[in-house]
Amino acid sequence: MTASSAPIRRACVTGGAGFIGSNLADRLIDAGSEVVVVDNFRTGRREFLASILDHPRFSLVEGDVLEPGVLESALAGCDWVFHLQANADVRRGFERPRWDLEQNTLATSRVLEAMRTADVRRILFASSGSVYGEPAVFPTPEDAPFPQQTSLYGASKLACEGLVAAYSAGFGLTGIVCRFVSILGERYTHGHVVDFYRQLRRDPDHLVVLGDGHQEKSYLYVQDCIDAMLACVGRHADEPGTFIYNLGTDRTILVDESVRIITHHLGATPEIVHSGGIRGWIGDSPLILLDTTRIRELGWEWRVTISKAIELTLDWLDDNEYAWREQRSAPHRNRGSRR
Repeated sequence: MTASSAPIRRACVTGGAGFIGSNLADRLIDAGSEVVVVDNFRTGRREFLASILDHPRFSLVEGDVLEPGVLESALAGCDWVFHLQANADVRRGFERPRWDLEQNTLATSRVLEAMRTADVRRILFASSGSVYGEPAVFPTPEDAPFPQQTSLYGASKLACEGLVAAYSAGFGLTGIVCRFVSILGERYTHGHVVDFYRQLRRDPDHLVVLGDGHQEKSYLYVQDCIDAMLACVGRHADEPGTFIYNLGTDRTILVDESVRIITHHLGATPEIVHSGGIRGWIGDSPLILLDTTRIRELGWEWRVTISKAIELTLDWLDDNEYAWREQRSAPHRNRGSRR
């Protein structure tokens, strides 16, 4: 935990078996906090919790936050909720229009109402730079005007932010909203880096790139992301209201440059086919670059470059074949609880 962070006695992490959530859970345990992870294991992995599953300050509630009784057991005695459970598949949002509504907006409403009932006063909500759609201002600050939404994912996250703000105003909660760029690092299993890696491991001679390859993306290393989240928590732990922060770096990388890093790592020289024009899919922004002045004013700075974050991600994928070999869907499972 960063030096600026206030102690967290007991935290509930929804989506805590996922990429960011499991890394956050590790950090909280290391800092002396009690941690309750809630996860439905649609995309989360038990392997990601292996180092803390048997820890005396850790407990797991297996289930979806929309299911009756799941949050009631998880929130007991918590002073913080880190709400990370969400559908993160921006690309396929228009194929399943209700998915973002249910897993993002309705799930967040359920979390906030359960917090109110349980008298849990503090939440950090994982939002997204996607809420800016295709903005007119770069780097994009937190108070930028919102243009037309271009993805159901972004629209659902923006609705979630509105709910966090309303509950904070109406019930005196502390609501921290972190708008992430894409995150990279250990346990990363969703996004274009793993998509390219998977394609090339299966066929090193061919690679399909959605878009023209000139999309500019900003990324943040997962441990830098967690440092920033904890810096926000430390700053606003005893301050009711809504506090919004962009989390990212002041750099971008072209999709084609990330392809170059990945192909070099794998020693591949594929034929590359670009498809889809300047956008790889509906809702894909040609340029993402967030203004991070506000979070840096808390004393936080990113440490790992985008290129290094890609390399660390590739190293982890090399060592964890299950994470890319098995392309998982989102099955419904029989669920129970383990406390």
